[in-house]
Amino acid sequence: MANEIESRIPEHLDEARLDKAVASILNLSRSQARSLIERGATVDGLEATPRTRVRRGAVVVTGVPEPAPVLVPEPVEFAVLFEDNDVIVVDKPAGLVVHPGAGRRQATLAAGLLDRYPEIEGVGSANRWGIVHRLDRDTSGALIVARNEGAYDSLSNQIRRRHVTRTYAALVDGLPGSPTGTIDAPIGPDPNRPTRRAVVQGGKTARTHFVLEEAYAARACALLRVTLETGRTHQIRVHLAAIGHPVIGDRVYGKVTMVEAPRIFLHASEVEFTHPTDGERVRVESPLPNDLRSVLDGLEGGD
Repeated sequence: MANEIESRIPEHLDEARLDKAVASILNLSRSQARSLIERGATVDGLEATPRTRVRRGAVVVTGVPEPAPVLVPEPVEFAVLFEDNDVIVVDKPAGLVVHPGAGRRQATLAAGLLDRYPEIEGVGSANRWGIVHRLDRDTSGALIVARNEGAYDSLSNQIRRRHVTRTYAALVDGLPGSPTGTIDAPIGPDPNRPTRRAVVQGGKTARTHFVLEEAYAARACALLRVTLETGRTHQIRVHLAAIGHPVIGDRVYGKVTMVEAPRIFLHASEVEFTHPTDGERVRVESPLPNDLRSVLDGLEGGD
C-alpha cells in the first residue's frame, strides 16, 4: 500500500482486537481505526479485519489516517431525559441535525453535546462523539449517548445484537388491515433517486414491527406504536410507505393526505437498553411533543 504506516504491537495490547490496538497506537477513535483497517491492513503480512486478535510484537501495516474534521462545541438547546456517569439519553427536538454532514456543519446535536459534556471527546466516532445511533433531522425523541469508551462499546454492541429496543409513535395515512404486523423487506438506495432509500432486492435486511394504538376512521389515519428490529436509514418511513401507509407529514416518502401536520409525525417515544456498568435494564420514555400532540387533539372525536 502507498503511504503506509508500520506499527508493532506493544505488550499491553497482547491479544487485543486489531481496531482497539490501532486506535491506541495511532491515537484514533475505535470507529476511525475500524474504517482505516477496512480500507486495507495486514498483521505479519496477512490480511486482517477489525476483529483480528493481535499478539505482542506483531507487525501491523495500515494506510495513513485521513485527518478528521474538527467538531467545534456550540451551545445548542436540547433536554436530557436520563443521565449518569456512563449514559445520557437526550430528548432530541425536531429540526435539529444529529451530527455534521453534507450541507450542515454547525448547530448540530453533536456540537451541543460536546459543549455540555466535553469529556465525550474521543468517545466513538469523530464529529459525532458518544452518539451510538441517530434520528433524522425532523424526527424527535429519545437518543442514546455514551459518556466513555466502555459505555460506547457496550451500547454499540447491544445495537448490533439488537438488544436495544427503540420504539416510535407514528401517525400514518390509512387504516392498517391488521392490529399488529411485521414488515420484513430489504432496504437499499433507491435506484431512481440516490438520496432516497427503497425496498429493493439485494438490500440490507430490515424488519419493522407495529401495533395499532388508535384508529381515526373519519380522517382515514391511524396512530401506530412502531418498534425497530434493525436500524436502516429511513427504515420506518420506507417500510410504512411500502405497505401503503406513509407517515403523515413525510414530504419525501409520503403523499397529500386528509390530515395535516407541521412536520413528519414520527417520534422516538422510548428506548430500552442494558446499562453498561450494572447490567440492569433501563427504559427511558420521551413524551409526545406539543406540535404532534396538537395534531392528535384535532383528531379526537372525529370517528
